[in-house]
Amino acid sequence: MGRILAIDYGRKRVGIAVTDPLKIIANGLETVHSKDIFDFLEDYLKKEQVETIVVGYPLTLKNEDAEALRFINPFIKKLIKKFPEVNIDTYDERFTSKMATAAMIQGGMKKKDRQNKATVDKISAVIILQSYMEFKSMQK
Repeated sequence: MGRILAIDYGRKRVGIAVTDPLKIIANGLETVHSKDIFDFLEDYLKKEQVETIVVGYPLTLKNEDAEALRFINPFIKKLIKKFPEVNIDTYDERFTSKMATAAMIQGGMKKKDRQNKATVDKISAVIILQSYMEFKSMQK
């Protein structure tokens, strides 16, 4: 039984979250520079069994493709080509950055710590993963 890994892909940074082996809990894993994501994934997939990688897919409020998709779609294509043994899925990531900031405020994080964009990216990946898991459990 493999884990589910979520990616909040950005042009500069990539937030990464992962489930436990039983796929019960989503945890923030890492934030890496975009240029290093494939090296990171290669190393991680050698150590851990991952059955699905979920990539945050930005849509507008009108359910149309967001501008960022011109960077994300080529990333997804490369991901599929590089890791054909792993299921690649996408999930709507609207509002995840705002939700991540709200979670940090509610968690009592200091303003200086909340301004760390790497932390926001990692928490956004956790939100994407948790939402994806809830969606999949409702489909069953």
